[in-house]
Amino acid sequence: MKSLLEDPHGFSVSLVFDGILVGIFAGCISVIYRLLLNNAEKLLFAIIAFTKTRPFWIAVWFIALIIMGLIVGWIMSWEGMASGSGIPQVQGEMKGYLNQNWYRVLCSKIIGGTLCILGGLSLGREGPSVQLGAMSAKGLSKITKKSPTKERYMMTCGAGAGLAAAFNAPLAGVMFSLEELQKNFNSSMLVCIISGCVTSDFISKNVFGLSPVFDFHLTAALPLKHYWMLVLLGVLLGCCGAFYNFVMLKGQDLFSAMKKIPDKYRIVFPFVVSGIVCYTLPSILAGGHAMVSLITGHTLLVSTMLLLLICKFLFSAFCFGSGAPGGIFFPMLILGSYIGAIYGTIMIQASGIPSYYLVNFITISMAGFFTAIVRAPITGILLIAEMTGTFEHFLSLAVVCIISYLVAHLLKSEPIYESLLGRILAKNGFKESDDADHKVLRGFAVGTGSLAASKLVKDIPWPDHCLIVTLNRGDEEIIARGSTEILAGDKIIALIDDNYLGMVTESIQLICGEIIPE
Repeated sequence: MKSLLEDPHGFSVSLVFDGILVGIFAGCISVIYRLLLNNAEKLLFAIIAFTKTRPFWIAVWFIALIIMGLIVGWIMSWEGMASGSGIPQVQGEMKGYLNQNWYRVLCSKIIGGTLCILGGLSLGREGPSVQLGAMSAKGLSKITKKSPTKERYMMTCGAGAGLAAAFNAPLAGVMFSLEELQKNFNSSMLVCIISGCVTSDFISKNVFGLSPVFDFHLTAALPLKHYWMLVLLGVLLGCCGAFYNFVMLKGQDLFSAMKKIPDKYRIVFPFVVSGIVCYTLPSILAGGHAMVSLITGHTLLVSTMLLLLICKFLFSAFCFGSGAPGGIFFPMLILGSYIGAIYGTIMIQASGIPSYYLVNFITISMAGFFTAIVRAPITGILLIAEMTGTFEHFLSLAVVCIISYLVAHLLKSEPIYESLLGRILAKNGFKESDDADHKVLRGFAVGTGSLAASKLVKDIPWPDHCLIVTLNRGDEEIIARGSTEILAGDKIIALIDDNYLGMVTESIQLICGEIIPE
């Protein structure tokens, strides 16, 4: 029978159906998670309204917050891969460094993330939705016994489908999977991801409706003669993005320095701080929907917006630094919108342009700030265009995103998810390659009767994008040369370009007899 590598047409067709199946599962899980978080946030503000004039119930709420913090800490000690955003963990698995337990991550992320939002922590649902989508796809591939290549494709598809369901943004889900996770474009993978993201988005829109996530109404695109304002805005956002990445990592360092306190107890601190914020500045709690309604429905003073921006920023860094299960995606966009609102208000007052252009500055800043932090400009442009329901200011979005990207790069600010992945790998005893090509070492066991057994290295049709480095034979390590004979039972160590990790891994597994051709 032919293997999938010998029948690329059948492989591509089957990927469409796999993508649809992944979209259904990832979409349903992401929708359930989104519903849980939405209801948790509503319950949070209902509790605040009920307790704020009742001292006894305020004390009870603080006790409840501490208990929730302890539960989340226990969950994180049970499954560490469910901590934080989840996007770096997915990236690590795509690169071949991590191997997450899919059902433990699903349970931990859903329960822990819901408790964090109920507790008021400034965290988002979008990063976790990416991880939940990827893990649901991994579970599906394991249950249906897919090949390693298909599992990799399905996980990438699931990640995009999770983002599409979280934001009602299928195009952004597709682009995020390719630009941020996969970092290369493959036609077979593309059809799989599109199928999954469209299916997931269809499910999400049937539950949450067709309206975009942000209800911004753009009156007109900014005239070209005012684009100098966008150039300055791009520079500002690039600097702010670099500062954001610096502070977010310092937030993690702050909690890492608490060596005398076990990890599972450190998460209690943001819950206690959240209790104080509940009765002093509740607008900055949870993801930030309350902050969006303030700048869309009211005219705020620059000083008020600046106060909310600073407090939200510091609270987000503190919550995320604890390792609590939740993302920075949505809070990041909220911060970007406030930078744009402050900048736009100042520019409108100084230049005399119509006040309705304030919405333009708000939405454009969200995309530019996201790009400076994540370093994924195409995703940023598409995401904000889909979330606001308009493509009218596509050119202005592109101008600001490109400039903010360049400024952040010139400031030598590493993309946030790459930095977070590096920390996760270091914590787990791995070191990511500094090589520009990002090579990954993988080991393969040679089976009896396989294509590789009893043959010379030079006589085997190894796939491209890999290098056979050594053979481990018992306690002996043999440098691989063309004349080296491979014996059954040897372990082949190969250096693989991680952009082709899935395809190359399956090819070598076929050669070594680890998998049987379909």
